[in-house]
Amino acid sequence: MSLKKDLSIDFLGVKCENPFFLSSSPVGSNYEMCAKALEAGWGGIYYKTIGIFIPDECSPRFDITTKEGTPWVGFKNMEQISDKPLEVNLEYMRRLKQDYPNKVIVASIMGSNDEEWTTLAKAVTEAGVDMIECNFSCPQMTSHAMGSDVGQNPELVKHYCEVVTAATHLPVIAKMTPNIGNMEIPAIASMEGGAAGIAAINTVKAITNIDIENITAMPVVNGKSSISGYSGAAVKPIALRFITQMKQHPDLIDVPITGVGGIETWRDALEFILVGASNLQVTTAVMQYGYRIVEDMISGLSHYMEDNGIEKLSDLVGLALPNIVPAEDLDRSFKLLPKFDEDACAGCGRCYVSCFDGGHQAIDWDEEARRPRLNTDKCVGCHLCLNVCPVMDCITPGEIVIKPGREEHEIKIKTKYE
Repeated sequence: MSLKKDLSIDFLGVKCENPFFLSSSPVGSNYEMCAKALEAGWGGIYYKTIGIFIPDECSPRFDITTKEGTPWVGFKNMEQISDKPLEVNLEYMRRLKQDYPNKVIVASIMGSNDEEWTTLAKAVTEAGVDMIECNFSCPQMTSHAMGSDVGQNPELVKHYCEVVTAATHLPVIAKMTPNIGNMEIPAIASMEGGAAGIAAINTVKAITNIDIENITAMPVVNGKSSISGYSGAAVKPIALRFITQMKQHPDLIDVPITGVGGIETWRDALEFILVGASNLQVTTAVMQYGYRIVEDMISGLSHYMEDNGIEKLSDLVGLALPNIVPAEDLDRSFKLLPKFDEDACAGCGRCYVSCFDGGHQAIDWDEEARRPRLNTDKCVGCHLCLNVCPVMDCITPGEIVIKPGREEHEIKIKTKYE
């Protein structure tokens, strides 16, 4: 049954009816598309990045990674910023804000020099948008003066944030590239330049597949291809990592973050919120399922809040951060043995093979009964067996064993997997 709670939240001083926004991408690149999305229930739009530069796009420009019988695991695109004239995009944004005054319109902009950044910032401000996102992170631009090459240079990030904030009164968001080791460095630089928030992450530079017919990467463009941006569910772990590290940094702990990268379900959305994102951006889920996927996200998050007595969405923001600690602070005084449900076991032997060939040889195999038998002396509690088992809840966390010489203490464990 559908349930809709109050999911409104403040982001950079702007009230959003819910945290779900289209990210700046092909799914929000003209008036008609954005209007349809807003009618479907999205809280706002990060309009596809605009610039002075109009790209000459290649064809084809998309590829996916998948497993047999599953939706996309990852999505590769070689698309650049908007291919429409600046004046057309500005008119679309102006109309969107006029026709949907209670929705939030964010202009994503990208320049290649001070003059272009200034021109774009002033133009979108005059168009009436609510916020500005500076795209320092697109990995497939044909100019090294734009995109992720800029985002990897903290001095340029700071400088262009100064240029943009000087040209507008609107809140400015700096969109970070994940194609870097330490995102905190350019993020702090953007704050020093006057940005008010961070968007993380943009797409990850990647090659998704190699075409063995043309001996090049996918997609094949006249026998050639290129490294470009990878998104979708596959990059969610990377996005969660970068957001967590930024929100745990003392210089960024209070900086609002809009989370991007692999949000396809309400649970994905919740995970981003729990590590500190108070605004969310989505693209690939829309490409697969259409704009109405937001209804499922709103309903699912509403049910979670109802079931857990959460009245305000803001109460969930960052709740997981205190429990994500450096590796040296983990409790290493015990091991958690797996427990096998013989009635649920399908007798496939996956756990035995994986443990013997990829683990610690801690599972013996009963050939006659076709059942695993745990060798507790050898088991280190790694839970490889639990993760390869194809039967839900057949292998679950079991006995807690305190290591020799360690004191007994209360231990909190995960008891079930969904």
